[in-house]
Amino acid sequence: MSNDVILRVDELTKVFGDLVAVDRLSFSLSRGEVVGLLGANGAGKTTALHMILGVLRPTSGRIEIFGRDLHRHRIEVLSRMNFSSVDVNLPANLRVWQNLWIFAKLYGVPDARSRMDMLLELLEIGHLRNAITGHLSSGEQTRLNLCKALLNDPELLLLDEPTSSLDPDIADKVRKLLRRIQRERGLSILYTSHNMRDIEEVCDRILFIHRGRLIAEGPPQQVIRQFRHRNLEELFIHIARHGEVVVRGDDV
Repeated sequence: MSNDVILRVDELTKVFGDLVAVDRLSFSLSRGEVVGLLGANGAGKTTALHMILGVLRPTSGRIEIFGRDLHRHRIEVLSRMNFSSVDVNLPANLRVWQNLWIFAKLYGVPDARSRMDMLLELLEIGHLRNAITGHLSSGEQTRLNLCKALLNDPELLLLDEPTSSLDPDIADKVRKLLRRIQRERGLSILYTSHNMRDIEEVCDRILFIHRGRLIAEGPPQQVIRQFRHRNLEELFIHIARHGEVVVRGDDV
């Protein structure tokens, strides 16, 4: 893995009225690294992702992507990245290939038809090429969103719950596919999930946030050992319920 920093977040803060959704969050993501952004519902993960995507403007702080300030070079930066979110659906009235074709043209993807067909086959939905998007199952729509997210061969990929609606077999295939692409292409991924198996299998490093603040950081197994929990799920539950991470004794 290269030490080149792809994404740098410095003292990122977002305030909505009296609510501090993200509170002085700082971290970096290197080229070829997969980092999991973890936290209970309402922890600030989605707000942080939306700021990194340029959808929300921070109250304060700085976001630098590919060495460029996001808000000064937004179009240039976003053309080299992509995202997939469980909460974002593609237009339901279009056919699968039409949705991908539109995004391929927006991103200027060369040989777009070949790229689309390759991704559809990789994610095992090639047979749905002509299907109406709104008629797809939730799992099929998730895989279509992943196809869209990989269309422009991004250098930075933001994934929000990418396996949440997939059955265990397809989820396993998606995890392996993402890891393979990451290794072959040097892809950097910021990954949010409530599936701790996803995180343990895919992520090189994790960031736990609670009420918008970073409270634990490191490789998954190192963080588990450091705080003396049996696994990542147990640690997640502890943070969600108590809002803090302390080195615990065996009797806790």
